[in-house]
Amino acid sequence: MPGRRPSAQAPGFPARAAPGAGSLSELDAVVPACRACPRLVEWREEAARVKRRAFRDWEYWARPVPGFGPADAPLAIVGLAPAAHGGNRTGRIFTGDPSGDALYAALFEIGLASQPRATHRDDGMALHGVRITAAVHCAPPANRPTTAERDTCRPWLARELELLGPTLRAIVVLGGFAWQALMPVLAGAGWRPPRPRPAFGHGTEALVSDPRGGRDVCLIGGYHPSRRNMFTRTLTPAMLHDVVRRGAEIAELPVRP
Repeated sequence: MPGRRPSAQAPGFPARAAPGAGSLSELDAVVPACRACPRLVEWREEAARVKRRAFRDWEYWARPVPGFGPADAPLAIVGLAPAAHGGNRTGRIFTGDPSGDALYAALFEIGLASQPRATHRDDGMALHGVRITAAVHCAPPANRPTTAERDTCRPWLARELELLGPTLRAIVVLGGFAWQALMPVLAGAGWRPPRPRPAFGHGTEALVSDPRGGRDVCLIGGYHPSRRNMFTRTLTPAMLHDVVRRGAEIAELPVRP
């Protein structure tokens, strides 16, 4: 039927719904309705039923988690996906888990977050000049989305970056999965990724050109602040702060010394 709204159950829902979002607030409102990936829907809802003992009194969000931050941010941070008992519980990306604790502490230290720790959606956290999002918006089993799930979710991120385009100058990409996922997303949002495709690495930088005549965007790779990476010292707080600060500098944001 002409004009019929796409079903949130359908795998093609993101591809049909994302382009219709005229603003980031509209996008953030429609993302949580998505049920396009059956395995992810089952996992996020199972985590909400079973819960962890520490969170047994919580009513879990248990839906796709939208991005967080101002609509005119010149800096974006892109991670892998929400954690089952982090963003999937709290409803805000990188909130309520050790990865988020590390990231928000780094943002607070340089003046891009209003407080050093994010615990829930109504905790008063505000971001200054930076928007945080993810390659996949649902919590995946074992933190491993499939390639099909990644590709199904791609239109949400493509539209988010497209809407950020007029102000966006830099993207800090946390982890190799997000780095690989981002290249076709950027192409879908109108940018021209470098050729050959740069390999991911902590501190790697790559310039993505804008053939439409706008600003080019600099990608900065950074190891993901997972519990494992932080515990093994693959990533230290100082290393995380360095890549976030570098992104802020390229984005021309004022930062604390």
